[in-house]
Amino acid sequence: MKSKARAFAIKAHKNQKYGDLPYSVHLDEVAKIVKSYGETAEVVAFLHDVVEDTQVTLQEIEDIFGSFVSKCVEILSDEPGETRKIRKSATYQKMSKVSGEETLALLVKAADRLANMRSCMKNKNQRLLDLYLSEYKIFKLSIYRPGLCDEIWLELDNINANN
Repeated sequence: MKSKARAFAIKAHKNQKYGDLPYSVHLDEVAKIVKSYGETAEVVAFLHDVVEDTQVTLQEIEDIFGSFVSKCVEILSDEPGETRKIRKSATYQKMSKVSGEETLALLVKAADRLANMRSCMKNKNQRLLDLYLSEYKIFKLSIYRPGLCDEIWLELDNINANN
């Protein structure tokens, strides 16, 4: 199912870029970070941005990948709002209420942020890294769950502390 999700996401993201690279580079990195958590985590990782950034609907995700994956993608998709601050505030509030098996979405969100921050450091994108660092406190308060993916949070905390 993960190869199906990857192919679906790459087709949906079409010509979108991740910086100067094909968007698939970002999707592959997030999936790599969550690989040890199982195939469903990888499927959600590949699909995490399709509803937010493409014309794909949650119903399409549900029809093809099932209701659980669709619910996780819904959790990961930004809420509407005119500014990033408004969107992220509403999205983090939504994520702060997630519990049970759907915390898998939060694992993918942490991996997504780690992939983004690693990319910022590798490509010396200080402006974007500073944005992520400025959001880090509320991001962690909303998404962190003890024992969910502590090694990801350890790296995120180290990046936050050293930048």
